[in-house]
Amino acid sequence: MKDKVKVAAVQMEPRLKKKDENMDKITIRAREAAGEGAELIVFPECALTGYMFNSRKEALPYAETAPGPSTERLTELCHELGLHVVVGMLEVDGDRCFNAAVLVGPQGLVGKYRKTHLPFLGVDRFLDHGDKSFQVYRTPIGNIGMHICYDCNFPESARIMALQGADILALPTNWPTGRGNISLYVINARALENLVHVVAADRIGVERSSIFLGMSKIARAGGDTLAEGSRDNEETLYAEVNLADARQKHIIIKPGEFELDFIGDRRPELYGRITYLGMPEPM
Repeated sequence: MKDKVKVAAVQMEPRLKKKDENMDKITIRAREAAGEGAELIVFPECALTGYMFNSRKEALPYAETAPGPSTERLTELCHELGLHVVVGMLEVDGDRCFNAAVLVGPQGLVGKYRKTHLPFLGVDRFLDHGDKSFQVYRTPIGNIGMHICYDCNFPESARIMALQGADILALPTNWPTGRGNISLYVINARALENLVHVVAADRIGVERSSIFLGMSKIARAGGDTLAEGSRDNEETLYAEVNLADARQKHIIIKPGEFELDFIGDRRPELYGRITYLGMPEPM
């Protein structure tokens, strides 16, 4: 496994219901990023389809299986360019439909994630909640976990992937205007508290009167911002991340006097109420 990896977050404007056009744009942007040396490229939430569907019935014709036609095309692209991509899509599985992200590499579909926390917004109003726990996938460019947009507001999602050895968390997102604090603070907080690299790719533009924020970001393990996007431009952010930074959870500031261990210092035996349904009563 490599020591350093160049990652990219593609900030783009998908078009609602224009899957072929969106895939063409993803292909072009992936080629550009590969030309800059990127080895992992993260695209926005619902990058293949757009997000602001008005019903489940309207969205279903644009959902597909994974693996399926889009992952096959992404596999061909990754095989040709020698890279990995994370792309947001709508996934159908029997009679269920999910807001999903796929991790695809040169050999095919590495893994997929189905959005767990669904806001009352856009297509998420009509979809099924993700039915699997957060997973981390081992690849030649590091251990990669995925979550989607609203998931990052729930710190448990990033923490459980950090506990599984994640080096990089990919976050495809569609932040609407008014949610700038997520980019400004939450992304860095997740990178800091878990000592993982976070690659957040947001969309821009207006879709059915909803305005999207941009402000994509790459934060290094420890919380520093490595790259951040504008509010209204299609662009690609790049950063080189050191995987060792995400694997050293025991931080020694002054040996024997000031040391921190963000995993070893936890007290999980006291955290049981986090898993309660509803709001626990004060004691």
